[in-house]
Order: sequence, then structure tokens, then C-alpha cells
Amino acid sequence: MDDPHTSSPSPVCLPPRNMNGPLYMQRSGSNVVLVRRLRRKDDGPWRQLARWFVENQIGLSFNLLALLFLAHSCIPKARAHTRRFFHLSYYDRDSNKYGVGFDDVYYIIFCIVLFTGLRAATMEYLLAPFARLQGLTKRRALTRFSEQAWLFIYYSIFWSIGMYIYSTSPYFLNLRELWTGWPVRQIDGLSKAYILAQLAFWLQQMLVINIEDRRKDHWQMVTHHVITTGLIYSCYCYHHTRVGNLILVIMDVVDLFFPVAKCLKYTGHATLCDVAFGFFMLSWFVSRHIFYLMICWSLYAETPNVIKAGCYSGRGSELSGPEPTPSGFYYVIEPLVNAYGRVCHDEVVKWVFLAALLFLQVITLIWFSMIVRVAAKVIRGDGAEDTRSDDEDDIDEEEEDDEFVYEEARPLEEEVGVEALDLKGWERRTGVKRQASSSGVSLPGHSDRKELLGRIGCEKQVE
Repeated sequence: MDDPHTSSPSPVCLPPRNMNGPLYMQRSGSNVVLVRRLRRKDDGPWRQLARWFVENQIGLSFNLLALLFLAHSCIPKARAHTRRFFHLSYYDRDSNKYGVGFDDVYYIIFCIVLFTGLRAATMEYLLAPFARLQGLTKRRALTRFSEQAWLFIYYSIFWSIGMYIYSTSPYFLNLRELWTGWPVRQIDGLSKAYILAQLAFWLQQMLVINIEDRRKDHWQMVTHHVITTGLIYSCYCYHHTRVGNLILVIMDVVDLFFPVAKCLKYTGHATLCDVAFGFFMLSWFVSRHIFYLMICWSLYAETPNVIKAGCYSGRGSELSGPEPTPSGFYYVIEPLVNAYGRVCHDEVVKWVFLAALLFLQVITLIWFSMIVRVAAKVIRGDGAEDTRSDDEDDIDEEEEDDEFVYEEARPLEEEVGVEALDLKGWERRTGVKRQASSSGVSLPGHSDRKELLGRIGCEKQVE
């Protein structure tokens, strides 16, 4: 008779460095057997494709960039097209500046692919190993630490670039200069690369939150990213890059402190986390509720005196206007769909931009009020909610893992009586859990408060 074990597929024992997906999304055990779990019912084609992309984003990004540069180097006829991906378009030799146009899309695509590869490679080969050295072992903790550390690296670089552009500009500490000479249809190369790279970063972030495991605040983050992307795109097409630069600077400074606080929390440095969180709250209030509102006030009060109402057309030195504003509302969105067309400014355009900026301010005010309330509870020592502040990070890894369960040995087949059946063991091996019924009442806002506590709390280390 054949061996009963030879007819069934054997589990695969992988060495520690042979990974199924990114390192920062793996478990820390090295002597384990991986057994494939049955696919979940909600795993449709999109989720399978997204999971494949997450596991292969480094190789995919590298291959796309390598193919682009090889084509540029080896196929001379293709250079007229390939150079658009890594060179800024619409350069004017006379003014030594750059215009705006559809070909900017190629550079944005290049930056999206570049950021995708850099993010995944940095998290897997630099940040996750560093987190392990700090004692983090669980997949979720490694993922959170790597994500926040990557954001700190990104904002450290781009906030510095944005601050340099702002500090060397004529509108430094002079809000009235934000509107002088509008429309500024040509900008220097650094400013253009900065704005387009920021736009690409937020588009890439929208891709990330839709292909990786969804969080409880998924749709809130989608809304935030859509608004941010829309404002950056609008300020670029409307030639308000000065305002875009200043708003990005005052917004990004907050994101220097928050990732630091979270990383300190994950590594167990509670005191330093509290200090970083204090700087985070202070920078949030000053930049997003004082400086930001000063820009909104300047838009409301100073633009009527600085910008002549009407429509302008032409490029660079060929700019003509102002001309009377046409009837209807198409002229409001025309710069967003036609970079070479006319661009207008009047009371309607002013209030459209002001409404969008104030809507973003309302969102940040709501978030800040929630942060203040939670921080006040933590300071008062309200432990009822704070003991569960890391509910997001304390999920059992067996519930987190969507594809594999881990067993130390292959189960042996033997005949047993009904009394010896271990249904609990079967559940552990297969990863299938029974649904429990409950008659409890769901309190509105309760899960959101736990989510917020988990995002900003510094009291409990994530193991």
C-alpha cells in the first residue's frame, strides 16, 4: 500500500529570507511550516491582483524604469518620447523657465513609479530590518513602523525643498506677493519639479491605500487624498504655484512630527513619544489654523486689489489680457482641461478656491478637536478607553494573515474515536473561525474613538 502521506501535497518550509511578500509584512519566526489556507470568499480578482502588486512592486517598478532607460539609451528614435518621462517639459530658452502643458503627465507617471519602488525597497531593506533591531517582531508593528518612517523620510526631503523655494522667493513673509503678477505662466525648474513630484506622491498614496490592506479609516483617507490632489492640481493649472508652495510647506511641517511620534511609540520610547506628540499638536495648531487662515484671508481681502479681474491667454511673453469674462461657467474649469487656453479670475473663481480651502480647514478643525479631546483624556489618566488605545495594533496575527497559517509540524493521520476529536485544534490549523452571535449594542462613534486613540496615543508599546 502506498504511504498515505505521499498522495497529499506537502507543506513548504521556507528559510527566513525566502519571503512571500515584503519583509515588513512577514512574521518573525524562522523554523515554521507554511500551510496555504483556503481562499476567503471576498477574495475577488481585484484583491488577488492588488496582493500580487504589493508582493512584486519593487521588481515591477525597477523593471519599468530599467526598460525606460534602456529604450532611451539604445533606441535613438524613441528618445523624443522617452525623455518626457524624466525631463521637465515646456522649457523656454529665452526666459530659462518652464511652462505648463499636457506632457507634464509623463513626468508625473515617472515619479509615481519611482516613489512606488523607492517606498517598497526602503521599507523592506532598510526600515523593517531597523525595526527588528529595535525589538519589533509582529507583522503589523513592522508595517506601521516602516510606513511612518518612510513618510518621515519623504517629508524631511520635500519640506526642506519647499522651504528653500519659499525662503528664497519674493513672497517670503509677504502674502500680498502671492498674487502679484498673476498669471505666472512660467516658473523655474525646481519649483515645477517640486509641485509635480508632490502631485505624483499624493497620487501614489491613493494607489497605496487601495492595493494594500484596508484600514478602518480607508474612506476618510481617500477623501483627504482626493481633496489634496485636487488642490495641488488646480493651483498648478491656474498658475498659483506660489500659493501651492506655501500651503504645502505649512501642511508638511506637521507631518515631520507625527511619524516620529508614532515610530517612538512602536519602539517603546513613551516619554520621547509624548514630547514629539506635543510638538505635533503645536505645529498643527500654528500652521494649519493660524498661517493657513492667514492665506485664506489674503485670498479674500487682497486679491481684488492685486489681480485685475478678467481672462488671460497666451504663453510667457505672449500673454495678453485682461479680457472680459465670458458667460457661463466653463471658463472656471477650462484651465484644468486645456493648459494652453485662457485662464480667468473674478469673484466666482475667487470663491471657488476659497470654498475649497475653507472646506479643508473644516476637516482639519474636526480632526484637531478630536485630537485635543483624546489628548485631554489621556492627560487626565482616563484609562477606560486608553487601555484599548492600540486596538488597531493588537490584533492577533492569525486573524491578520489572509493567505497562510503557521504550523510547527505536519499533522499525523490516525483513527480516533469521536471523544478524541479536537475541533479547536481543527480551527487553529485551518484558520477557519466560527461566527459568534452577540446581542450587544453598537455605540455610535465608539470605534472611531478607538481608532483615533490608536493613531495618536503614546502610552502602550506595540509588541
